[in-house]
Amino acid sequence: MKHFIFAFFISLPLPAATQETEVGLELVLLADASGSIDQAELIFQRQGYVDAIQDPMVLDAIEGSLYGNIAITYVEWATNQVVVAEWMIVDDAESAAAFANAILEPPRQAFGRNAIGSALLEGKRLIEENDIFSPRQVIDFSGDSMGNSSGPPILLARDEVLAAGITINALPILRPEDGRRAGANLEQLYADNIIGGPGSFMVTAEDRASFAKAVRRKLILEIAGLTPETYDIASR
Repeated sequence: MKHFIFAFFISLPLPAATQETEVGLELVLLADASGSIDQAELIFQRQGYVDAIQDPMVLDAIEGSLYGNIAITYVEWATNQVVVAEWMIVDDAESAAAFANAILEPPRQAFGRNAIGSALLEGKRLIEENDIFSPRQVIDFSGDSMGNSSGPPILLARDEVLAAGITINALPILRPEDGRRAGANLEQLYADNIIGGPGSFMVTAEDRASFAKAVRRKLILEIAGLTPETYDIASR
């Protein structure tokens, strides 16, 4: 009888192993939703990413990459962090449009002051806990100010992200139209405290008018695995 029971159990099919989705890049878009960003500016930022992900140059970069696809998620950060658009595989115009729609739909849920350290660690968590495999992982951090009102210190959080093999790029938003509220040295602050990892770089949005173009340029470089120094697409 014991032999029969043993034979019965070993004949049962084993549960299938979890299959990871393989992509060329995992990209976390960390967008500023702190107190310096009002509702109109929040929508403006989302629209900038909506336009960029569907831009023909960005789609060409995705389709021409090694795997022909990327995994991407859109997160807004303030005192708390909120996933606006869950992980999605983008590999053509249709999937890019689906991701764009996912960005625009949800209401604002991130509020409060800067917690940049927490935002960086949330990006790390989202990469580590998904079911996606890629040779490159990037956190794309954008903001118009510096500071940390709560949560872990920025430098400690950055070092933890980098130790996990994740690159951090940045998009400082200078905002000269309202008295350069971000401060004249925002780019240097981001260079010293936020970006890091292999091939890390910044693309600056000099003002509101140039934001969408800066986002597009940054996405193309990240998808292609390039930097502004190795490939200049500013005039394209």
